[in-house]
Amino acid sequence: MSRETSQAGPHWRRVMAALANHDARTAYAQIVLGATLPDAGAGQAGRRRDRAIAVLLEAGLVERKAGNELKASDSIFRDLLTQQPKRQAKTGVARFMRLGRIDRYPANQADRRELLAWIAGESFQPGEKLTERQVNERLLSYTDDVVLLRRYLVDFGVLDRTPSGSSYSLPQEG
Repeated sequence: MSRETSQAGPHWRRVMAALANHDARTAYAQIVLGATLPDAGAGQAGRRRDRAIAVLLEAGLVERKAGNELKASDSIFRDLLTQQPKRQAKTGVARFMRLGRIDRYPANQADRRELLAWIAGESFQPGEKLTERQVNERLLSYTDDVVLLRRYLVDFGVLDRTPSGSSYSLPQEG
């Protein structure tokens, strides 16, 4: 393993670059399957084989053992995964969203109101009067069940609907 790799640990970009290299990937596959140094990279010219093995060593994918043998690292991928930062717990409305869409509706009424108010604030402008179709088009980016979302918005008082149902708007403040 190279000095930089052993001190700082493997770097995912170096590992991916090594695996993206056809010669290095071929040599790596042969080493994983148990090929010895003269056989690793078989089918490649001497310089290409030597360069491929050097790339694998630098990336930490293979290690030199006693007798100049090469062995696939047992820990490279585990080490790479431990370097990744822990996922931060989601807070606010993000807890109920996935990829910008509603993943689930909160059971807690206050949380549900917060989610609905956020969606209304993102989707509608004060003073805007919209038809049901316009409301549905805007809500479609948050859920496929726009009827349920629209109903929640109205029921929670986040969106006003005229008695005839012909128009929707944000409630007037005051």
